[in-house]
Amino acid sequence: MVRLSLSSKSVKSVASDALVLTLAPPAGKTGAKGGAPALLGADDLPRATRTALAQAVTAVGATGALGTVNLLPAVTGLAAPLVALVGLGADPADGESLRRAAGAAVRALAGRRRVVLVPPTSDVATVSALAEGAALGAYAFTRYRAAAAEPVAELTLLVDKPRDKALRTGLERARVLGEAVALARDLINTAPGDLAPADLAEAAVQAGAGTSLTVRVLDEEALAAGGYGGILGVGQGSVRPPRLVVVEHAPRGAKGHLALVGKGITFDSGGLSLKPPAGMETMKSDMSGAAAVLAAVKAVADLGLPLKVTGWLAVAENMPSGTAIRPSDVLTMHGGTTVEVLNTDAEGRLVLGDALVAATAEHPDHVVDVATLTGAQVVALGNRVSAVMGNDDAFREQVLGAARRAGEQFWPMPLPQELRSSLDSTVADLSNIGDRAGGMLVAGLFLQEFVGTAADGSPTPWAHLDIAGPAFLTAEPFGYTHRGGTGVAVRTLVALAEDLAG
Repeated sequence: MVRLSLSSKSVKSVASDALVLTLAPPAGKTGAKGGAPALLGADDLPRATRTALAQAVTAVGATGALGTVNLLPAVTGLAAPLVALVGLGADPADGESLRRAAGAAVRALAGRRRVVLVPPTSDVATVSALAEGAALGAYAFTRYRAAAAEPVAELTLLVDKPRDKALRTGLERARVLGEAVALARDLINTAPGDLAPADLAEAAVQAGAGTSLTVRVLDEEALAAGGYGGILGVGQGSVRPPRLVVVEHAPRGAKGHLALVGKGITFDSGGLSLKPPAGMETMKSDMSGAAAVLAAVKAVADLGLPLKVTGWLAVAENMPSGTAIRPSDVLTMHGGTTVEVLNTDAEGRLVLGDALVAATAEHPDHVVDVATLTGAQVVALGNRVSAVMGNDDAFREQVLGAARRAGEQFWPMPLPQELRSSLDSTVADLSNIGDRAGGMLVAGLFLQEFVGTAADGSPTPWAHLDIAGPAFLTAEPFGYTHRGGTGVAVRTLVALAEDLAG
């Protein structure tokens, strides 16, 4: 994990392996031709150095467009042997633009150990965003590689007052979020043969070791005793049995209780409703929701938020075998609802249903589930925008607000009641699939059936996050986002917890 620090040293003399300077496009431009981009945060440089940098900017064709990185060899007047010019785009003060720019620069400088970044200003919001983007960008998953470029190990941000309490708090938050997202990414990127349900449960235990978190693991015997028919049914086709993991941050004097539920299918073959081979290639990522929940609860504990947060990881491996559930089998879920399984590849909603019943039985103030749930989400919103549904408009908007501040793209989606009847079964309380049209919404309606009530009998405010597309990147990296597991939703969940903690 990159080590973040603040310094007031002069950019002219600070020692590093690379120096990052920021650019803004010409006024009124977004990086297109027409004028030279502006070099930001370098006013204290000697005139000769600024002139040399301006000439280099023109020579390499730098535009200042968001996330573009141009590398320059040593520049007269600077101690660094390499300079990276990164574009901040049309709105250099936007937090997400700053995060993406810092992430892009740090990714481009992989292999360099010490990097210095000059923020365009020293205000808390700017420095915090740059630090967070750098922490997210300084990542590499090298478990299975004999050789790979190491990510940047040390990043120093040059500011006016490095001992300022607010700046140091922002830097610490960036560190915690970077570590949390890296934890989620590592779990998602791990080969499914090395991450059975029991392994994911053990990872949760290890994440909680030495912290204030408490971790409880329900094995297959405990699941059977508790009537968790959804988790057991999905997992019964695998020789590696399922788990339900409960991770809790319960500080003294907590101001409320947030429950988080994550889908943890460590590999999804589709079961007997088998996926085509190409459809399985990224299915190690089908536990991204559980990874995000685990990482978020740990981050909440590391930040010391005065809010009780309970994470529920519903973990199973969905495999075809002689013991696997069959289309038309009926499962009895935790709480007693019966479900006719018409498609074994619609398994995520089954494990989540069990966990939602258990989570809301504790009467939390709010509950959020996170899941790579439907291919329909990808069709509707693509690979960079996740969906938010829920039973409470105000809470859904609160989740969206947290996502916007975190810099993660979510979009509100409805739960049309006219689609609910498509989930009716002729032999059970529900079937696990309904209308194919609006499949993302139908899946949300299914989950809503398992959201319990508050202590006063009113529905528990609930939001459902479908992250199927954004959870795993197969295209080119961008900003602070690497190929493979992205850790999406971690920062949104932490921002939501911060809001609820007041």
